[in-house]
Amino acid sequence: MTPKITLRAATVDDTALIASMHTRSWASAYRGILPDTYLDRDLQGERVAHWNTRMKDVAAGAASVFIAEHEGEPVGFICLVEPDETGSVLVDNLHAMPGHRGLGTGTVMLDEAARWARSRGARQLYLSVLEQNAAAIGFYESRGWTCAEREADHVGGIDVFSLRYVFPLD
Repeated sequence: MTPKITLRAATVDDTALIASMHTRSWASAYRGILPDTYLDRDLQGERVAHWNTRMKDVAAGAASVFIAEHEGEPVGFICLVEPDETGSVLVDNLHAMPGHRGLGTGTVMLDEAARWARSRGARQLYLSVLEQNAAAIGFYESRGWTCAEREADHVGGIDVFSLRYVFPLD
């Protein structure tokens, strides 16, 4: 029997939890891609600052965050930004916690993203993934996402490339 993953809307009270999950996810997924000094020393504070700001957007209605839970335990989260002028919704973050991957958490969150975006009249979802993050790329491609663009980026004090992936909703 597949474990049941449920989603709940995050509130400002979840800011520290989201920042912590984001930090743990990046520290695991980006090990060997981003500098260890960044992942081990600078990341937590940076993610706390990021989520303190992003949750103000959520409170203002410009974005939504959903926390995925398995048996009441937070196992991931997704952040969705309201559609832009082209009818595209940014999947700003999608993270399944290390040790809880493979439960279907990512798929449940992507299904919610599509439902949420369609309810707002969006035509597509898009996101960025680091070019070296083969696991994430494989996950998205196996679910019908396609790479639309490669762009220079700067993360963790180094130059990297990000890939823009898109998923049509029609």
